[in-house]
Amino acid sequence: MLENLIQLVKENATEAIVNNPAIPNEQNDAACETAATSIFDSLKNEVSNGGLSSITDLLSNNGGQNSTISTISNNVASELMSKFGLESSAANNIVQSLVPNVVSQLTTKTNDPNDSSFNLQGIISSLTGGDAVGGVLGKLKGLIGL
Repeated sequence: MLENLIQLVKENATEAIVNNPAIPNEQNDAACETAATSIFDSLKNEVSNGGLSSITDLLSNNGGQNSTISTISNNVASELMSKFGLESSAANNIVQSLVPNVVSQLTTKTNDPNDSSFNLQGIISSLTGGDAVGGVLGKLKGLIGL
């Protein structure tokens, strides 16, 4: 999942990172990887802290905005400031341009039966480290009505 997430971030990073003078061109790939890893880690932390329903809401077709997006955004901004020495405003500008698009496309791809890059079972397995996937997936299916 992480590799696909990195690719998804790169596809959405043209304005936020690649054309951003705050990120030197030679650090574009590293910034994309940092953003993707931070998104992944944020989702993983949400699941481990009992936020499975938040992830379900986020990945459902009617997910909309929820507190998970805010948490993800804060974590990505913090990582970008830490690793690339960005000012808060520069990191927040990147996040505002990048995170909503990435999360929206992640949701779309997860719900598209013709797109195998992301699927709910694979995402949950990645976020839980493969532990108790059956139990978690069973709960998840019940929450989204599958």
